Amino acid sequence: MRGTIRAIALVVVVAGAGALAGLGVGGLMGMSFGDLAHLLVPLAGSTVVTVATAVAANAALRSTSLRYRFLVVAILGAGVALANLAVMAKLMMVSEHDLAIVMLLVVFAAGTAVALALVLASGSTKAVDRLVEGAQRIGGGELETRIGELDAGPELDALARSLDEAADRLRAARDGELLAEQMRRDLIVAVSHDLRTPLASLRAMVEAIDEGVVEDAPTIRRYAGEMRRSVEQLVAMVDDLFELTQLDAGVIRAETKRASLDDVVRSALASIGSAAESKGLEIVTDLERAAGATCSPRLVRVLQNLLVNAVRHTPTDGTIRIEAVRDEHGLTVAVEDTGEGIAEADMPRVFEPFFRADPARSGAGAGLGLALAERIVQAMGGSIALESRPAMGTRFAVELPSS
Repeated sequence: MRGTIRAIALVVVVAGAGALAGLGVGGLMGMSFGDLAHLLVPLAGSTVVTVATAVAANAALRSTSLRYRFLVVAILGAGVALANLAVMAKLMMVSEHDLAIVMLLVVFAAGTAVALALVLASGSTKAVDRLVEGAQRIGGGELETRIGELDAGPELDALARSLDEAADRLRAARDGELLAEQMRRDLIVAVSHDLRTPLASLRAMVEAIDEGVVEDAPTIRRYAGEMRRSVEQLVAMVDDLFELTQLDAGVIRAETKRASLDDVVRSALASIGSAAESKGLEIVTDLERAAGATCSPRLVRVLQNLLVNAVRHTPTDGTIRIEAVRDEHGLTVAVEDTGEGIAEADMPRVFEPFFRADPARSGAGAGLGLALAERIVQAMGGSIALESRPAMGTRFAVELPSS
């Protein structure tokens, strides 16, 4: 309703302005005040008729096509002009010959206007048809559909660009959902596979003890140790899974808690001290080039996972080195070992959850450590760089931006 009122007001203003302009032109052409006053009544009547015609056309054409609207508007405009001309000519006592010539010229102009209206309507209609077809295809799931440039005016071109951008966003969202669904399925398969081994071991040993197959104390103690390791493996896997699914990049970046790098490294080393000692590994730290550096306490978990991985894959009497460097770009903390290294073909997948380069190897880990470390680092706005050579060792470099 408000749009209709605005349209009527616009027509009234334009028609009134046209009437005033007509009087102004008459004055410039030397018409007397009396003649101009004589024209006020027919001009007012013409204005009323024009407004009424425009209002009626607006209501009648609201549900018609663009092509028909353009055509009717052109014909109505020509008809109103001819009617006004005929009335004015009669009032001014113009000769029939002169009136016929003027009428002929107006009809010619009206024909030209109608032809132009048809041309414009054709271009606009084709553009709208393309928009409708594109919108229907996008709505039907064909998210690769693009409308492109219409060359039909800035408004329709802007609408086409908006639809194309919406299709881009919808496709990105769909691809993200498909990727998330694939990752969910892969995660379920991987979890099921990795849970099976410790659970089967626990079940076999519990049944052996419960059914009396094993009764001697040394064997029961050995079974208890194996059961404890299986339980620890399950606990570690569940903890990693929980933390992996609970990470929120926005929350981590908003954290204000800070810890000194010395304390972070010391805490991480404490988690692998006994395992490194039992293998005779040498632990070397070099933090001098990052003296006084601070970082998120979550870096402890990242370094723990990297160190556990280094201990697991470094042979007896090997070396694990932790070094840090701080510069204007940020902080870099590297964990380097002299272990077995990683094959080049496996390097792109080492950060995938549950990935193991050697499926036959069944350590205490569940294959989540590196995936969790990378997720935490990325949530802090950083990245992990990997360098490795088989039989030479591996180096993980955690790069964090300045804080």
